[in-house]
Amino acid sequence: MTGRLIVAHDFPPWLILPFLFWLGACIGSFLNVCVYRIPQYFTLKDQLWSLSSQGSFCPKCRVPIRWYDNIPIFGWLSLWGRCRACGQKISPRYPLVELVNGLLFVAVYALEVPFGYGALSTSTVYADTGPQTIPGLGWMSPATFVHLRMAFHLILIESLLVASLIDWDLMIIPDACTIPQTVFAVVASTILGRLHLVPVWYQDPHLLRDFRITMPKSWHPWLTPDWAVPDWISAHPHLHGLAVSVAGLAAGAALVAVVRLIGSKVLRREAMGEGDIFLMAMVGAFIGWQATVLAFFLAAFLATVAMAVTLSLKLDKEIPYGPYLSLGAVIVLLSWREVWVHFAKRFFSLGPLLLPMTLVMIVLLPILLTLMQGVKWVLGIPLYPPEPVGVWTAADQNMHLAGENADRHQGIWPPSHDWEGNAAGRGTRGEEQWRNW
Repeated sequence: MTGRLIVAHDFPPWLILPFLFWLGACIGSFLNVCVYRIPQYFTLKDQLWSLSSQGSFCPKCRVPIRWYDNIPIFGWLSLWGRCRACGQKISPRYPLVELVNGLLFVAVYALEVPFGYGALSTSTVYADTGPQTIPGLGWMSPATFVHLRMAFHLILIESLLVASLIDWDLMIIPDACTIPQTVFAVVASTILGRLHLVPVWYQDPHLLRDFRITMPKSWHPWLTPDWAVPDWISAHPHLHGLAVSVAGLAAGAALVAVVRLIGSKVLRREAMGEGDIFLMAMVGAFIGWQATVLAFFLAAFLATVAMAVTLSLKLDKEIPYGPYLSLGAVIVLLSWREVWVHFAKRFFSLGPLLLPMTLVMIVLLPILLTLMQGVKWVLGIPLYPPEPVGVWTAADQNMHLAGENADRHQGIWPPSHDWEGNAAGRGTRGEEQWRNW
């Protein structure tokens, strides 16, 4: 019955979609500011302060950008991609980010919010055990619910876009891209209590009883529950919202931390960065631990495909892992209805059996990485990154001249073991002896 809830949507698509595109483009202009300013500072406080410290300006001449030149997309086109004051070329990525972000707003809205008087089950983030069923929408109407959850997901997608662009450029993910959003996700999930995709715990009672046949008797008390979802979830929706967000945060951070630790030991290089831990923690705080696990493994598949393409095209640019994690999270989120029905529901209905399966996967990870190293060895690919080769810079040359290669003709006193006849011929023997002594 709850799956047939009708979302009363009074605004026609021809009116709401252009508005959303323009809203997304305007926010995309702010995202460009975030990508430019946040990495310039180290602490979280300074990174956040930089976003409001001053208006937009040209990075070269520092002249403030006029408001009509700052209009998303059209401002760049009207200037032909150059600063009005100094003529400095403006990167086309600025209007491209605005365009892509506007399209993202339209796509997310069209996928998550049914138009007209559509059934709630047509939303791409619908699940039969979703908030409309467990714990129920409460004071929210179906229309209010889908719009609030869509806005919640858009905040995640915007954060992932900023983090991915910075990671692509600089191989770092600053704290301002993840920590404030993670705190927001936990607070919003707790207050509203109905922003999750699926409950924090779900199990199939019939499946658990079937597993009793192959499990030791000591496991039987854990495999015979008569409930699919604990009763406290519906009785305490706000507490459940907190549990969903915190469990997702912990799962996302733990996944990356474990893989980073094991991968660094086996591969003898940093497998993943610390910023990736905070990124997946943020993802988990927004979408829960089940979707976060799937997003993590999808990101690994996407990274493998990209690596194969990179090797085939002989590209030597090292691509950071943050964009793959972000892309995996967005794909899982916006296709959750199909993912949950055809795969996730069966896997995550195992209940307590998920714990031994997780332990087995942790044990298999170093074995898999070792097998990959073996394949690289057979193909003649270097197993470990080469040792860094020293580069003789101008500073090194100056240091050399000022030290071991001292020359009195340049006004630099030579070492004491130099032949004294050179100094005697110049009349500086006494002074040099005094300086060297």
